[in-house]
Amino acid sequence: MDLSTQDITYCKGVGTKRADILRKELGVHTALDMLQQYPYKYIDRSRFVYIHEIDNEDTFVQIKGVITEYHTVGVGKSQRLVATFSDGQHTIEIVWFRQIQYLKLQLNKPYLLFGKPSAFNHQYNFVHPELTPWEKVKPEMTSGLEPYYNTTEKMKQAGLNSRGMRAIILNLKDELRQGLPETLGVDLVKAYKLMGRSEAIYTVHFPKDTLSMRQARMRLKFEELFFIQLQLLRQMKKREQNIGYKMPVVGRLFHHFYNDYLPFELTGAQKRVVKEIQNDLRSGGQMNRLLQGDVGSGKTLVALLCALLAADNGFQTCIMAPTEILAQQHYQTVSQMLKEMDVRVALLTGSTTRRQRDLLHQGLRAGQIQILIGTHALLEDEVQFANLGLCIIDEQHRFGVAQRSRLWYKNEYAPHILVMTATPIPRTLAMTVYGDLKVSVIDELPPGRKPVQTLHYTLYRKGDVYRFMEQQIVKGHQVYVVFPLIKESEKLDLQDLQNGFEEICQAFPRYRVSMIHGQMKSLEKDEQMQRFQSGETQILVATTVIEVGVNVPNASVMVIMNAERFGLSQLHQLRGRVGRGAEQSYCVLLTRVELTKDTRQRMDIMVATNDGFRIAEADLQLRGPGDLEGTQQSGLPFDLKIASLATDGKLLELAREAAQTILNDDPQLDKERNRLYKRQLDLLRVTVANWGDIS
Repeated sequence: MDLSTQDITYCKGVGTKRADILRKELGVHTALDMLQQYPYKYIDRSRFVYIHEIDNEDTFVQIKGVITEYHTVGVGKSQRLVATFSDGQHTIEIVWFRQIQYLKLQLNKPYLLFGKPSAFNHQYNFVHPELTPWEKVKPEMTSGLEPYYNTTEKMKQAGLNSRGMRAIILNLKDELRQGLPETLGVDLVKAYKLMGRSEAIYTVHFPKDTLSMRQARMRLKFEELFFIQLQLLRQMKKREQNIGYKMPVVGRLFHHFYNDYLPFELTGAQKRVVKEIQNDLRSGGQMNRLLQGDVGSGKTLVALLCALLAADNGFQTCIMAPTEILAQQHYQTVSQMLKEMDVRVALLTGSTTRRQRDLLHQGLRAGQIQILIGTHALLEDEVQFANLGLCIIDEQHRFGVAQRSRLWYKNEYAPHILVMTATPIPRTLAMTVYGDLKVSVIDELPPGRKPVQTLHYTLYRKGDVYRFMEQQIVKGHQVYVVFPLIKESEKLDLQDLQNGFEEICQAFPRYRVSMIHGQMKSLEKDEQMQRFQSGETQILVATTVIEVGVNVPNASVMVIMNAERFGLSQLHQLRGRVGRGAEQSYCVLLTRVELTKDTRQRMDIMVATNDGFRIAEADLQLRGPGDLEGTQQSGLPFDLKIASLATDGKLLELAREAAQTILNDDPQLDKERNRLYKRQLDLLRVTVANWGDIS
């Protein structure tokens, strides 16, 4: 039977109820889907230890021995069963807290004990280990590597824990031996010394040894990454054929601004990026480019220069931002830079009045507005351009693909696309999530900027931090104090913020304090922000609503309360709100005293470096890819079943190289030897979304 069409319901050990759970929890519909639920770890079951050899809590061990004594302790819900287990030389305690009424222990009868020891009162014990009568021990339980599978709580309730998953896969062993169709060409398998597909899937579930298991996993990881890259690169090649508006002129507006109004000399990185974009605009093809730049690197200035290039060629530009604060920030910055020039800039947000909108729409349709800056309001059907040639999208991951694409249909041809992000993206993530976009990176800060000095204190030092804040305010500077946004309870977050606001007001009675959070009305939020920007208030107490787009050069201190609740990239974004002037700036991370190992690592990294790309790489290692841009795991455009963007960077580069070589020779995959790949891409299209497919 074809495993790719065999309904999981009819696989031995499944049935209707379990099949329904597997479909809902893991997306498993067929026997092949089940076989592609790969183990996430292995434990060596071939080695037995003696009790005296146990020396840490991190490793699973197995011991052969007998129970010499057992008794119950406590009553009711607090009742537990305690047994003494002996290997013939030493003894160790075993404890059960749940379902003890079902345990039928026999004294002095051989058992196989398997579990992870834990330390209590300076002694090791086992809590809820696996305990199997020796006569029921199967060969696979004490030989080789035992695979462990991801499960959910609902699955466990239906007996689909790791061992239950393994039992179903074991029942498919014979059918798997009959072989599966190959998905990679012979040349590719030989060139990269890969295991065959059937052998790899068999070995990953039933490994003979560590070496064969690693070879199997490498083959399956390579295949997974190869097809993602093949799809993304094929999409990029297809896009390169798109007709784009040709913008060959570097004209009066660009030169006038560059020579007379440029606020500071461009960095080498900014010049390089402008040249890359300029080459795209004059090519005749449609530009699709990602612009990465750390906080404060000058992306807005690059965007403005690109908009002036478009205007010199008779085209309009729209700049879309995810929040009103950021849209207004861009509008103020661009308007200020162009105030002496004959370029009309307009702002469109949810707060724009009907009268303002009517005038704006007239100006747009007449071609009198060259640059329109706004929020989601730009997507409305009534917003019509005379000649939209360039779309610049800031923090583009905050917009859905369907939302963004509405901009492209306002013209005969899709406009050129420049997407910008201040979230540094690790190379492996960029190659995958944005793998079908050309990438430009601004990796220098403008001259005169001093790196922000980052300090980490526990809440016991809050008084010292307050004194430091006052010293900075006395010098004429301003301070941000940020409280964490708690996803589980927005009300609790606002209460934290309110308490914090009151505490700051009491601690700084001589100074004015503003407060801003996401649930305030736009006008109220703007008013509070304006008070801080103008210097009327010295301290701004806020949630992470200020993470993006707030530019107050006079603010020199960022205090982040309960910094342990934030990820590295978010901490780095918040830190980017200071250090925007010529004065030395500071970021103070305040945490509780007791921190996990991962949290302490995060704080140490923040103190050690201001390099956003190093921080993003560290965040990927610590947290995985799913939440790097404020999204959940489901925000990724594909499900990686076995590969990891955090650890398989070199393999990803090899897979991309292989895909690129094939497409350079056969862009449409029409040659006989490549039709296999074309068929596989058609099969995968349903499950692998095009994250970068924005035009």
